[in-house]
Amino acid sequence: MATVSKSFPGEAVSSAFYPSAKQGLFTRPALAIWLQIAFGYGLLEAALWTPQGRLDLAWMILTAGFIIVMASRGPYSLREMGVTIPSAKAITWIVGAGLILAIALWLFAALMGADAGPTHAMPLRTAWQYAIWAFLQQFMLQSFFFVRLESLLGSRRAVLVTTVLFAAAHIPNPILTIGSFLAGLFFCEMFRRYRNIFPLGVVHVILGLTMAASVSDALLHHMRVGIGYLEFH
Repeated sequence: MATVSKSFPGEAVSSAFYPSAKQGLFTRPALAIWLQIAFGYGLLEAALWTPQGRLDLAWMILTAGFIIVMASRGPYSLREMGVTIPSAKAITWIVGAGLILAIALWLFAALMGADAGPTHAMPLRTAWQYAIWAFLQQFMLQSFFFVRLESLLGSRRAVLVTTVLFAAAHIPNPILTIGSFLAGLFFCEMFRRYRNIFPLGVVHVILGLTMAASVSDALLHHMRVGIGYLEFH
């Protein structure tokens, strides 16, 4: 029976989730995992730094295809990837904490005067599109990158490294880079504790829409990252 590590108030997480952590970082199996991480992140960065058009779309499709194929063919179970039905405890803690963070974000933006200018318009259709993208981000972040880094580095170190990757993907947008680092710590730690991406997706949507409605679009640049941020007018 696998040993467990309990992290209050979360659920017990089996040490079987990171079986390679004690086997060395440069064994052949470990190098294969590093290669998957590097290739997946490289494809993502290529998509983010390619101007909008057919090539950009091709990079996005290739990125999504690679991550989906690797996730489906990998050694990690649905439970390990966090794509099972969430527990009531996970929903309560994650969504509850997310709502508190959203309120804090709104108050901070109001106090700093960041909402002095026009904000990013979010009609219902745009909000739904963002919601889908938010859930996809959580799948990539947790079900692909985190579980692989966890198998190499262990659970707690994987939280920090995955967070850094998440924040770096939002460069050069300064607000989103800082915000995504803080949010990434929350997302990854909650995933480490509760092992489910669905309530995290809900919180991602809440925080993203709150930021779009609270911070001037002159600063957020339509929440774009990569080359899209630089090309924004």
